[in-house]
Amino acid sequence: MPDLIDDYFQPGWRTRAVECAACEWRGDSRDMSLQPHEDLSEYLCPRCEDILLVVRHPDLARVREAAAAGHPEAIGQLALLEEYLQGRPGS
Repeated sequence: MPDLIDDYFQPGWRTRAVECAACEWRGDSRDMSLQPHEDLSEYLCPRCEDILLVVRHPDLARVREAAAAGHPEAIGQLALLEEYLQGRPGS
């Protein structure tokens, strides 16, 4: 069963070692294959392609909360999101 990361801004999830139950490969998300979807991303074992991590994408409220707390990645994401939202018709 894959590990679920509910909080995208949780420190350390990208570098935490994970072991594949199917083939015993061991590594972190930086070595896995990324399969992005609308609401989440799946990280697959590079050897056997089992899903090892499921990471929920943060919504705008969560990005704002993390940015307000000083999270550097959230600050950058918030700037991009706000720029996008300001450029949309009807905004």
